[in-house]
Amino acid sequence: MRHFHEELDQLKAKLVRMSGLAEEMVRIAVEALLERDQAKAAEVIQRDHAVDELEVQVDTAAIELLALQQPLAKDLRFITSATKIANDLERVGDHAVNIAEALEYLLKVPPFPPLPELEEMARISTGMLADALSAFIRGDANLARRVVQVDDRVDDLHENNFRILLTHMMEDPRKITAGMDMLLVSGNLERIADMATNVAEEVVFFVEGRTIKHHAERRDTAH
Repeated sequence: MRHFHEELDQLKAKLVRMSGLAEEMVRIAVEALLERDQAKAAEVIQRDHAVDELEVQVDTAAIELLALQQPLAKDLRFITSATKIANDLERVGDHAVNIAEALEYLLKVPPFPPLPELEEMARISTGMLADALSAFIRGDANLARRVVQVDDRVDDLHENNFRILLTHMMEDPRKITAGMDMLLVSGNLERIADMATNVAEEVVFFVEGRTIKHHAERRDTAH
């Protein structure tokens, strides 16, 4: 049994490392965009391999635990949730790469007016990721639910960006290409928040055995 819990701890440690890498990739990608820094963008793209590798390690460790230890109840939910969370974190890394790659096109055109909403989206999204993983490690369903509630704020910011960028593009057609790239960046940040929400929903499932995806919890309460 001690060996089993040691392996569970190692699985947690891999997820924590993976989360840290994914958060850092998002932060550097946004910095690269705002500072028009190609070196930082290249660093993000280079780090993606490490996140991919960790996802493979988490999946392999989870399969071995399921096959050899035959865990029950909460331990079983923890392991199955770990594989889903690893997949979400890998996708966060991909979205960070998308943001970094957008810089290549944005450098070919004059700088776009600053969008404070983008910086706020990045700050909220990475905060959601950090809180969701913290909730997972601590088994804190209440913190996980708070993460889910924050997602609406990111959606609102994305809608604001769409309206602002559309206005710029309509006023000056020369800004259409850059505007579309900036909209792509905003969309990737919105998806990162969605991934953090997925992680938080997995936490509630792992801790309580309850599904809150697609507002299932609200439907259950209504009955």
